[in-house]
Amino acid sequence: MLRFGKKEIEAFARVAMSGQLFRYREGSECIRFEQRFARKLGSPHVLLTSSGSTALMAALAGYGIGPGDEVIVPAHTYMATALAVLGVGAIPVIVDVDDSIMLDPIALDDAIGPRTRAVIPVHMWGAVCDMDAIMRIAEQKNLLVVEDACQCAGGSYNGKMVGGIGNAGAFSFNFFKNMTCGEGGAVTMRDDIAAKRAECMVDSCCFYWTGRQEDFQQFAAVGSRASEFDGALMNVQLDQIDALLRKLRKIKAQILIGVADTKLWATPMNSPDGECATNVMFSFSSAIQAQDFATRVGGGVAGNTGRHTYNEWDPILEHHGAHHPAMDPFLMPQNKDCRMTYSKDMLPRSLDILSRTVMINLKPDMRQGEIKKLISKIREAASVVL
Repeated sequence: MLRFGKKEIEAFARVAMSGQLFRYREGSECIRFEQRFARKLGSPHVLLTSSGSTALMAALAGYGIGPGDEVIVPAHTYMATALAVLGVGAIPVIVDVDDSIMLDPIALDDAIGPRTRAVIPVHMWGAVCDMDAIMRIAEQKNLLVVEDACQCAGGSYNGKMVGGIGNAGAFSFNFFKNMTCGEGGAVTMRDDIAAKRAECMVDSCCFYWTGRQEDFQQFAAVGSRASEFDGALMNVQLDQIDALLRKLRKIKAQILIGVADTKLWATPMNSPDGECATNVMFSFSSAIQAQDFATRVGGGVAGNTGRHTYNEWDPILEHHGAHHPAMDPFLMPQNKDCRMTYSKDMLPRSLDILSRTVMINLKPDMRQGEIKKLISKIREAASVVL
C-alpha cells in the first residue's frame, strides 16, 4: 500500500451515508472508475472485480480459454497467475525468467506448442516485461496476450500503459498493491464480444440489471463483482497514483545515482522510465552474496518470497487442480496431450537468477534523511559483500 488516508475515508463515508452500496445505480462509483481507468489505459473495456485472480480468470474466459488449451506463465509470479489458468480448465506451462526477473521472450518462443493458446506476461514488483518482444512473438505464433499487471498499476512500457497493451489485462487492488481498496481487481479487454463474456464471468446476473442482449448467450459463473465502496476508494486512489509513482521514480533514481560508483550491478529493467519503482533491485554473482547483502540492507531475495516462485506452487506441482476430481484440469481427458510435468528443480536458470536478485522496497513518503541513510547502508553493504 502506497498511501491510504483522509480522502479515502471521506469517499467511503459518502457511500455509506448514501445507502447506495450496489454498483448498478445512477451515478455509480464503480462505473465512474471503470470509465476513467479505461481512458487512462487506452483500453475499450474495464470492469471491476473482487480480486486480481478473478480478473485473470475473467480475461481468460472472455477469450474462450479452457480445457485442451495451454497457457504460458513465468516461473516468477504470485501463484494466482497459474491458478487462474487452472480455474478456467486449462493447463499452465511454466517457463524461465531472464535477468530482469520478468518472462524471458526467448523462453516463451521456445515453449510454444501445438496446444498453446495464450501467454500471461507478469509485470512483477512494479517492473515491466519486454512487451515489444512478447507482442511480436504472440503475433507471429497467433497467441493471446493477457497481461498480469496486478503488481504494476500505473506502470507503462515505452509510453503505453501496462494492462492495455495485450488482448486483455488484469489488476489487483488488494492491500499490498500500489493502488488499493483492501481487496479488489479489474479486468481490461480489447474485444467487444470477449468483454461481454468476461462481464458474464464476473457477474452472470449483470444482464438482469443492464438489460438482456439478444446477441449474447449468458452462462453460469460464480461471480466476483465489486461494491460501491470499492469503486469510491479506487476513484480516490486513481487520482493520486501518477504523483506517487513520480515520487517513487525520483527516489529510485536518487538511490541509483548515490551508489553508481560502487561495484553493485543494478538489475536490468525494461522501459525503466515507466516502471513503478516500488523496488530498487540489485543482482549478484552468487546466492550467498545476495543473501548477505539483503540482510545488511533490510532487503529481500526474490527467490525467497514464498508463493511468488514456481517451486512453491504446491497445488500445481502436486496436480491438485480443483476441489473435485471431475473438475480437475489435470484429470480432464481434453488435457491429456497438454504438458503438465512439473518439478521443483525443472527451471534451474530461473532459480539461480532469483536467488541472486535482491529487492529493496521503496515508499513514496520517504524523506531525504531516510533516502540518504538507505544509500549509506547500501554503500556500506556493497563494500563488505563485493
